[in-house]
Amino acid sequence: MKKIKEYKPLLDFVKDQKVTIIIASIFIFLVELANLSTGYLNGKAVEEVTHNNIKLAILYLGIYFLVCIVFNVIIYLNANCKLQEVESRLTRKLGFGAYVKALDLPAYAYEKTSSGEIINRINGDANTLSFAFLHILELVSSIIGSIIILVYIFFNSIIIAIEILIFLVILYFILKHYNPLLIAVHKERKVHQDKHTTLINESIRGIREVKTLGIKGELKSNSSKINKDILEKSFKEVKLYKESKMIISTLKSILEVSVFITCVILLYYHRISLAFFIAMTYYVYRYMRLIENINSFMETFQKTYVSISRVNELLQNKLYEDEHFGNKEINNPKGTIKFEHVTFNYPNESTILDDFNLELKPNKKIAIVGKSGQGKSTIFNLLTRVFDPIEGKITLDDIDIKDLTEENLRKNISIIRQEPFIFNRTILNNFKLIDEDITLKEVRKYCKEAYIDDYIMSLPDKYDTILGEGGVNLSGGQKQRLSIARSLSKKSKVLLFDEATSALDNNSQEYIKMTIDKLVKDHTIIIVAHRLSTIIDADIIYVIDKGKISAKGTHKELLKNSITYKQLYENENTLNS
Repeated sequence: MKKIKEYKPLLDFVKDQKVTIIIASIFIFLVELANLSTGYLNGKAVEEVTHNNIKLAILYLGIYFLVCIVFNVIIYLNANCKLQEVESRLTRKLGFGAYVKALDLPAYAYEKTSSGEIINRINGDANTLSFAFLHILELVSSIIGSIIILVYIFFNSIIIAIEILIFLVILYFILKHYNPLLIAVHKERKVHQDKHTTLINESIRGIREVKTLGIKGELKSNSSKINKDILEKSFKEVKLYKESKMIISTLKSILEVSVFITCVILLYYHRISLAFFIAMTYYVYRYMRLIENINSFMETFQKTYVSISRVNELLQNKLYEDEHFGNKEINNPKGTIKFEHVTFNYPNESTILDDFNLELKPNKKIAIVGKSGQGKSTIFNLLTRVFDPIEGKITLDDIDIKDLTEENLRKNISIIRQEPFIFNRTILNNFKLIDEDITLKEVRKYCKEAYIDDYIMSLPDKYDTILGEGGVNLSGGQKQRLSIARSLSKKSKVLLFDEATSALDNNSQEYIKMTIDKLVKDHTIIIVAHRLSTIIDADIIYVIDKGKISAKGTHKELLKNSITYKQLYENENTLNS
């Protein structure tokens, strides 16, 4: 029952197709019922031949022919095609639904779950559900038909009916034994496949690092090991299928022979009619087909159950809850940010921020510095709601950022990271992801403000240049400047620079500094920096130590008043000398 519940969410994805499903299902049931008559019709035809009634025998065979053409060819094929269309739509909708849910997961979820696993759930697991409806309906139809036949057999011979029932009970216990084993090994194989997809994803996306670090051999070795694990689980799965099929096939043969022997004996003693004996030669094979259908369905069920349970973990938030946002909006933000009594720690880690208070004013270049692990980047993670405070609140213009809509929060606060992600599209289309109506003139304006327009215009395809996976065709400084321009196109009031210049050369660093200086008059600029040389001209510098602000002031003031800041500055100069 628990396993059947996993399939319930599928119903939401086929609501608009329920009429088609009902009609197609009725047609398949009608085909099944019509096929029940074939054994009887053939039995009667043979019996009439023995009575020298050729015309009636031909009539029975004519009806048999019409049943086959009308129901098995016309009705069944049409119903089958309609169900396949429904399943194709279901697969696409399910994949899209899982993709949307993946986008709604909190960012920290991707620190615990590999990208390969998420990709496999969206693509592979959703596609596994193809033809599930058809298998289920055919099996249900076959079972109903077999029950009707069993009633017919009971009325003609209790002995044969009992033989068939005994066989079905034995079959039930065989399936009950093997099904959990098959599901378990299929799940294990999926886990290894997730690992392999992650490895491939990382290898392709980081191909330059793979080559320059000289780690191709190590990655090939890792891939070989994972493939060996996948093969091991696949072979175990095949072995279990073989064992179950061998036992079931043997039982099928035993049933077939025992039923025919019983029929011969009963016919000899005139306990059954010739028509029933001929009918049983059809119906016993029908039970053979029922067993094959059950076997085929169980193979499909193992895969679909594992897949739907994995997809449901996304769709029903079993892995992580969706991000939740409010319904308030700030249309003309001033850009004042406050941390009020904020306490925070990462899962299973000690407290990072403890009763943390900070007010950040607009139209100033603000820097936050401190030793590693003191909470600098955590401040940005909380501002962008990658994580939420355990206690306290963070406000933008005196409104709790939890109360803002997602769109409004993302519009008003942008972050430029040390390694910004650039999409594998043209430069122009990277901006159109943010605003599909943005014009080339507007894009150039933002790029000029970020000092990247001259470089773009020097390219052969200019703003139609495709940037490659992760923006590999750009240098670190160029990616930074393009990321700044992209944030400007959002018209964000608050701009966060997370170690944005720490890995850049002096020339690129100067461009970023010029951009920031130009933006200060209209934005709240907050910079987290390790290299103090990049923020010595900041209007105000906050020193964070042990989860609290230990000092604040200009560069000169802090050199006089803050031992921590002075140590950081002197250590940097020592390293640079």
